[in-house]
Amino acid sequence: MTGKTMATSPLETTNGTSGTPVSMATSPLETSSGTSKLLLTMATSSLEISGGTSRSPVTMATSSLETSSGTREPLVTTATNSLKTINMTSGSPVIMKTSSPEISKGTSGLLVTMPATSLKTPMGTSGSTSPGVTTSSPNISTNPTCNAILSLSLPGLAHLLPPATLAALADSWLREDCPGLNYVALVSGTAPSQAVLWAKSPGVLAGRPFFDAIFAQVNCQVSWFLPEGSKLVPVAKVAEVQGPAHCLLLGERVALNMLARCSGVASMAAAAVEIARGTGWAGHVAGTRKTTPGFRLVEKYGLLVGGAAAHRYDLGGLVMVKDNHVMAAGGVKKAVRAARRAADFALKVEVECSSLQEAVEGAEAGADLVLLDNFRPEELHPTAAALKAQFPSVSVEASGGVTLDNLPQFCGPHIDVISLGMLTQAAPALDFSLKLFAEGATPVPHTHRS
Repeated sequence: MTGKTMATSPLETTNGTSGTPVSMATSPLETSSGTSKLLLTMATSSLEISGGTSRSPVTMATSSLETSSGTREPLVTTATNSLKTINMTSGSPVIMKTSSPEISKGTSGLLVTMPATSLKTPMGTSGSTSPGVTTSSPNISTNPTCNAILSLSLPGLAHLLPPATLAALADSWLREDCPGLNYVALVSGTAPSQAVLWAKSPGVLAGRPFFDAIFAQVNCQVSWFLPEGSKLVPVAKVAEVQGPAHCLLLGERVALNMLARCSGVASMAAAAVEIARGTGWAGHVAGTRKTTPGFRLVEKYGLLVGGAAAHRYDLGGLVMVKDNHVMAAGGVKKAVRAARRAADFALKVEVECSSLQEAVEGAEAGADLVLLDNFRPEELHPTAAALKAQFPSVSVEASGGVTLDNLPQFCGPHIDVISLGMLTQAAPALDFSLKLFAEGATPVPHTHRS
């Protein structure tokens, strides 16, 4: 099929029902020298742009695109079932805006912007409750509130969450909040009701799958107006919940607590990633196991939505030899060798080291990663450089005392991972509210009673 190429002019399509792809060049049109750039490709049969009807989701292309220069580069595709855009070449965010398309390049990789309003769900309906589908609504303003920031260069982060686990977590949270009699249900009654979810503080939206699971447990339905990872500009209309009044209010506080916490982690992670990318560093910003007991899945998921690496989920995800393990084993070499035997071929081994000598011992003993913990930046970079000179295949992680303010000082060419416990431990919760409104009335973020 023939592609159509354009630069930074507004998006155009051919027949809305045809399968002809529309491509947008990430720089001005192909030059006489034959230079070609990465293309953004979409099937117009899955888009409602010029009044056509969308009937099927766009399937992500996993193959690469051959340019006129003969090189092959990965495709950047858009999946309308989750309204997420993926940059297959880097971990940098892909921004969706309501303004006309524009292209830019930063130190972290390619950034593509495109009109978020050009993407519609099947049949152009709004307020859909289909899982993973975000709909547009005539009641939603097309201001920067609706802008979306992609988190991870992977499609469908929600697919990482097993449905049974989501249901079990939601059930446990609801039982904690109401283990016995719900007296206030006699006040609210059981009439069909609706409420709007409002975001009242800036940040990144994260936690939609958990929010859905909570209200599914109490027989309520959620319709989302913003996709996961949206950049929130208050006051933003995020979603609508429908169900019996007593059920809706039973899930209210549990759902808001979860969403506020998950979005806070995602917001902190997004800020850290943006700072690191601003230095030109291309390594991994990661979280740690410093998570809230019983809430780890939510917080690890929030890290991913914010664009950070989750690091190991639990003790079984990586054999990490910490300082106390070294002490118990009788030295770095003994500890790493024991860990190497335990890990066998299935797991990597990381060892925490406090000096270059320990780092070299760990690498010689078979460590895949060396954690330089609590190093000052002026000590960290020469130590990492010396280690890499002897063991170029060993990855180096920096951790300890890293904050958003000093993060740029830890970014360097010999550092592969920077982990920050503060991404989960110090992330402030975002402010959300859920407000009921009468049928036929205009929802408002604050309840007014005359």
